[in-house]
Parts: sequence; structure tokens; C-alpha cells
Amino acid sequence: MIGWLTVRCAALVVALACLSTLALAQNPDATTVQGIARDWLVLTDRGDAGASWDAAARQFRNALPRERWADSLRKAREPLGALAQRAILSTTFATSFPGAPDGNYAIVLFRTSFEKKADAAETVTLEREADGVWRVVGYLIR
Repeated sequence: MIGWLTVRCAALVVALACLSTLALAQNPDATTVQGIARDWLVLTDRGDAGASWDAAARQFRNALPRERWADSLRKAREPLGALAQRAILSTTFATSFPGAPDGNYAIVLFRTSFEKKADAAETVTLEREADGVWRVVGYLIR
């Protein structure tokens, strides 16, 4: 009896996970921020620090001058080699974020493989700015 109950619970967990993924995929804000994050990452993939800095949120640009961002991006990405593949793991939304003023934030987590690092995680944090447009405010590779 316990085995059957365990199987039913596992099936329920899988079904709920599928439904939550389906609901997230249908969330227009999630789709929007995922697209913006991917477009921004294309700029970093080709090493275009200037364009990625220009496309970033004001908070990002104020915290990190263009030249410093270019140097940081080069130091972080060059050792990894070329992008092999990237997949979205999760998208979450928050109204507060440590070290940042309250606002509308989205965190998109990617599982990424590079030529010289097969298993990496990239986190792209976006902020909905006053003009209503989501822009990248943070980027982290682990």
C-alpha cells in the first residue's frame, strides 16, 4: 500500500511541476523577460561589451562604467570559450532585491555550457524601469 501511495504522490508532484512550467510559459512577463535576457546574452556571447552596456538598465550603467564592464566581461567570459548551449531553468519575480531599491525585478536562471566549462549557471537579473521596459541590471556566471 505504501508503494502505491508513493507512486501516486510522485505522479502528483510531476503533474504539478508540469502545470507550473506550463503556467510560467504562458505568463507574458516571463516570456518577455526571458527574451530580453537571451537577446542581451547574445551581445555578451559575441563580446560586445559596449552594446550590452548600452542595453542594460540605468542602475547597471550607474554602478559600472562602460570601460570597467568591458574589462569585467572580458575577464569572465574569455576563459570559458565559446557558448555551446544555454537553457532556461527558471524565471522568478520580486519587488525587492538585496542592495537595490524596491521595484519590479525578474531573475532568469540559465544552465549554460561553454567550450571550456561544460556546466555553468548564468543569472540575469532584470528591472522594469520607469518607462515600463525590462532591462538587465545584473549578470552572474557560476
